Amino acid sequence: MTVHAPVAIATLLSLLVYVWMIMRVGGARRRSGINAPAMTGDPDLERNIRVHLNTLEWLPLYLPSLWLFALAWGQDWVAAGLGGVWMLGRILYALGYVKDPGKREMGFMIQMLATAILLFGALGRLVWSVVMGG
Repeated sequence: MTVHAPVAIATLLSLLVYVWMIMRVGGARRRSGINAPAMTGDPDLERNIRVHLNTLEWLPLYLPSLWLFALAWGQDWVAAGLGGVWMLGRILYALGYVKDPGKREMGFMIQMLATAILLFGALGRLVWSVVMGG
């Protein structure tokens, strides 16, 4: 399978970033001694859980937009590059938020911008092709 391989790789790497966040929640649980199902009681655990859940909230916007952008434009490498930007933003968000919630903004804005380009880029291209008939 070489068709859309860059986008598939970006998708899988994005999911591995998400798995990394899941593992960080587990580590925070061990350090704090707070077992599931409890989700409160230690600021480090709470911040790691919030990072994990915020990323889960963004995945349904990001992943379809990534693929639809690539399919609409026929630009796998551009879509995959924007996927890399998204991953970088999520990692910066995670590291910043866990350290100090006030330091999450840059990472959040980076991933939001990447998602917006993918989403509106795909939507614009598809609407244009419908309006213009092709």
